[in-house]
Amino acid sequence: MNHPSPTATTGWRRWKIVGLGAALVGALSLAACHHGGIGGHHHRHGAHGQMSPEQAAKRVDKMVNWVLDDVDATDEQKSKVSALAKGALQDLQPLRIQHHAARNKAIELLTQDQIDRQAMEQLRAQEIDLAEQASKRLTAALADIAEVMTPEQRRKLAEQYKKRWS
Repeated sequence: MNHPSPTATTGWRRWKIVGLGAALVGALSLAACHHGGIGGHHHRHGAHGQMSPEQAAKRVDKMVNWVLDDVDATDEQKSKVSALAKGALQDLQPLRIQHHAARNKAIELLTQDQIDRQAMEQLRAQEIDLAEQASKRLTAALADIAEVMTPEQRRKLAEQYKKRWS
């Protein structure tokens, strides 16, 4: 029977941790988006508009508690994860604003009498750069959050993720 090399096993564990962190941040992000997110629209009660920073902070705390209660996280862990999630969302907010401006610019470009392919290409390149910046920030947040949790907690979270999203 072939067993993976220690290097392969270690690499696999790292990817599982990244995936687990992605699940946590994904759950927080999806929940935040569903409930309005930072600066997003709040659809639950039909109201439209920006959430205040205080409302956004409360929303993050609620989502962290919702996700981490099921894995028996300590109050200290919840506090650390909440701070990390709030920091990531705050860092991503300017990128979100830039993305919305780019979307409006795309509409403007596509409704002109003459299509400016060079401007469209420039806008596409800017959007790819924004996505790269967001991906890097989320990856850093995932690693930071994963380090706050114990291996057992990450395994429990992975099982919950599988049940909810598989």
